[in-house]
Amino acid sequence: MTIRPNQKPWIVQKYGGTSLGKLLDKVCGTIIPSYLENHNVAVICSALSGATKASGTTSMLLDCLRCAEIVGAESISHINMTLDRIRDVHIDKINSFRGHSNSSSDLLLIETTKSIVNDCDEIRRFLLAAHVVGDLSPRSKDRVLSLGERLACKVVATALNVKEGIPARVINLDNIVAEVFGRSLSEQESEFDCLGTEFYHKLARKIGSIVSESIDAVPVITGYFGLMPYSLLQCVGRGYSDLCGAMCAAGLNAMEYQIWKEVDGIFTADPRKVPSARVLETVTAEEAAELTFFGSEVIHPLTMEQLYKSEIVLRLRNVLRPSGLGTVIYPSGPETEPQTKEAVQQSPTSPTSDIFMLSNGYHGQSRSRRRPTAITSKEGLILINVTCSRTTKSQGFLASVFSQLQRNGIVPDLVTTSERNVSLAVQISDSLSSRNRLVLDLQRFGSVTILENMNIVSVIGQKMRNMVGTANEIFSALASAKINIYLISQGASEINISFVVKAEDAVQAMNVVHARALQIPTHLEQENNFIKGPWLY
Repeated sequence: MTIRPNQKPWIVQKYGGTSLGKLLDKVCGTIIPSYLENHNVAVICSALSGATKASGTTSMLLDCLRCAEIVGAESISHINMTLDRIRDVHIDKINSFRGHSNSSSDLLLIETTKSIVNDCDEIRRFLLAAHVVGDLSPRSKDRVLSLGERLACKVVATALNVKEGIPARVINLDNIVAEVFGRSLSEQESEFDCLGTEFYHKLARKIGSIVSESIDAVPVITGYFGLMPYSLLQCVGRGYSDLCGAMCAAGLNAMEYQIWKEVDGIFTADPRKVPSARVLETVTAEEAAELTFFGSEVIHPLTMEQLYKSEIVLRLRNVLRPSGLGTVIYPSGPETEPQTKEAVQQSPTSPTSDIFMLSNGYHGQSRSRRRPTAITSKEGLILINVTCSRTTKSQGFLASVFSQLQRNGIVPDLVTTSERNVSLAVQISDSLSSRNRLVLDLQRFGSVTILENMNIVSVIGQKMRNMVGTANEIFSALASAKINIYLISQGASEINISFVVKAEDAVQAMNVVHARALQIPTHLEQENNFIKGPWLY
C-alpha cells in the first residue's frame, strides 16, 4: 500500500501499551489501514505492556531506576536482567515479522534489531554509571523512561513496513523541548514558569510542523516528548503519552483525536465494581477531567485543555471492537459540528453536536443535566482530622495547617473546614516515617486523629449543583445501606459531590448510589425484570 502526498485531513491515534503488546496485529493490520484511504494518520505509541501494568516496559524501567539508587551487586544484577528482558521482548516482536519479509525488508529487520540492542545498552551504561554515584535526578529518570516509547515506535513502524507494506517512519520527540525553548535549563524553567499551559501549546505547534512533513509515510511518534524543565513525570505524570497525542492533534489541526484502549469507552462506573455499569456515548470535557482526578483514569486534564483550546473532538475506542463508536467528547462550544464518519453514521440526518448531546441528557449551551453522569472511586487514602488547640488563634489555624501540608509535599484531595476544625482526605506515602512527621507537624496547632483505609466516592454530573434532590437521593441510598459517611464535599465544584467512606464499604456505596441517583437498575434487578408471557398464566 502506498500513501501519496495529499490534503487529506489528519486523524491522530494513540495506542496504549497493552494494545501494542497483545493486539499489535489488529492495530497494524486492521485499524490503522482502515483510516488511510481517507485520512492522514499519525500514530502515538506508549511503551509496550504485558497482561498487567506491572509487567509493562515502563514499570520495569521504574524498577531499574529504584535499583540504580540501591548499593550492592544484587542491584546491578537486577538492572542487567531487567534490561535484557526488555530487549528480548522487543527483539522477539521484530523476529515474528520475518515470515512476511523480503530482501529489502530483511535489511530493515536487521537494522531495527541492532537499534533496539544499542538503545538498551545505552540505558544500561547510563544506569550503571548512576549506580556508582548512587543518585538520579528527575530529568535523568525521564531519559531512562523514554526507552519504552522509542522501542515501541520501532516495533510498530517495522510491523507496518514489513507485514502490511505501509510506509512508516519513526519520529522521536526526545529533543522537542530544547528545539522550542533552547538548550539552557534555566531558560526552559523560566519559560515553563511564565507560560503555564501556553508552554504545551508552543510544543504542540512545533510537533505539528514536524509531523505534517511526513505525509509520504505514517508518522509513528514517541509518546515521550523530551526532557521537561522539572521532569516529565513531575510536570505531567504517567499520562504523558495522552498529552503528547493531544499536542500532536492540536498542532496538526486534526479532525479527531482517538485514544484506543481495551474498553468500549467511558462507563457510568467501573464495571468490575458495579456490574450494571453502562457505556456512555458522550461526556463533557469537564466531566472527563473530573472523573480522571477522582480515580477513573479516563484522560489527563492537560489533554482536555489542549483539545478544548483547539476545538478537536476526542473519541475513546476499543481495539477489540474497532467498529464500536466508543465515547465521544466534543469541545465545550455550542456550535461544534461532529466531523467524523462515525458521527455521521450515528444518525442519518447528521445532527449537530447540540442535538447529539441533548439526546444523551445534556441540555442547552451549559450542557446541564437532570441526573448525574457517572460515579467513581479513589482508593488508598487516609482521613486527617485536626482540631485547633485553645492556645492557637483560630484566624491563623487554617493557614498553619496548609503550610505544613505544603512543607510535606502533600496536596489534599478533599477538604472540609470550620472555624476550629479541618478534615483532609489525602493520599500519602506508605512510609511510616513520613506519616509520623506530618502528624508531629500538625500537632503543633491542635489534636490530630487519623483514619486509615478510606476511599473517596465521587458522583459526577455536568452543572449538578442545579439538580434539586440529587444530594438527597445519594445520601438516602447510603443511609438505607447503613454506610457511614466521614466527610462530604459539595459546592466547590459544580459537577461533583464527593464523600469519604471506609474502603470496605466503597463498592457497596458505588452500587447503591449508581442504582438510586443515576437510576440504573442493579444487575440483579435487570435479570429479574423480564416480560411475563402467556405461558405463565
